[in-house]
Amino acid sequence: MTAPTRWLTAEEQRCWRLLLNACQSLFGAVDAQLLRDSGLPHGYYEVLVHLSEAPDRSLRMSQLAAASTFSKSRLSHAVARLEERGWVTRRDCPTDRRGQIAQLTDAGYAVLVTAAPGHVEQVHRSLIDALTHEQVSQLIEISEAIIAASPAGRGLGFPESEPTCADAEAEAGCAEAEAEADCAAAEADPPTAGDYARHGGVAPIADLAAGDADLAG
Repeated sequence: MTAPTRWLTAEEQRCWRLLLNACQSLFGAVDAQLLRDSGLPHGYYEVLVHLSEAPDRSLRMSQLAAASTFSKSRLSHAVARLEERGWVTRRDCPTDRRGQIAQLTDAGYAVLVTAAPGHVEQVHRSLIDALTHEQVSQLIEISEAIIAASPAGRGLGFPESEPTCADAEAEAGCAEAEAEADCAAAEADPPTAGDYARHGGVAPIADLAAGDADLAG
């Protein structure tokens, strides 16, 4: 027997639509600032941040995927692009040749250091400054509850357990073929040079694809 549809009440509908609008507004402003001032979308910035916070600025690909907000295939695509710029390197796991570890380079760290002040200021303008201290605390609790209810089961921060290199690549096993299809689709519509700006000596990623919109989260 099919369960009855749980239609949203007027208040629940308003909550849902306001959340969508708020997220779109926030992410749009944050991504636009990073593209304008540093030439990279927020998803790519996020990869650099996670690597910079890890020991030796290195993470297994599965750990990086767990800490990120996008799919394994898009992560593989992003790391490949960052690798082309010399900002990230990938090396084989010393204990298992099937595994790979991503590491932030000195050049990548320099890009992050240059981009971070403007990004943090935009987060203040678009989010923190609009809320009271109490609302910030409430938003943390609300965000944790939403994440906990997610079918993906993605927790906050890095995984508690330390997977082996073999585990890392097993989790991403189907991602390589998936990434090839994603890359081909993304590269079909490249951006123009005017889409990116130079700031503080950081060269824009001129070949980033407009199809990478899902990395901006």
